[in-house]
Amino acid sequence: MRLTAEFWVQAYLARLRVYDIPAFVVAHGDNTAGAVLIKLNTLDGQAKVFERSFDLMSGERRWVVLSEGAEPEVDAALARQRSFDSDAWVVEVEDRQGRHLLDEPGLTE
Repeated sequence: MRLTAEFWVQAYLARLRVYDIPAFVVAHGDNTAGAVLIKLNTLDGQAKVFERSFDLMSGERRWVVLSEGAEPEVDAALARQRSFDSDAWVVEVEDRQGRHLLDEPGLTE
């Protein structure tokens, strides 16, 4: 059984709070099946956007980098993505150390 997008986002935000990593929802997508994009802002003018990808060979879900570089360029890539997927969620994580916790168990579902 897959988790709804809204439930996953709320659980992710709660996990980030445990580590005192600031994060907030920038775009509220479809509650049930919206894609989730994670923007990591390292507060130095650089950013990355992660999206969940499904590996057809292994059947596993994993997080891959959709865009990275100067924050304005990353924001433009996010805007393009949202222009053809208005149901997508965008969560911005702000951490100078670059922590996003996406590689932790339980966050690939």
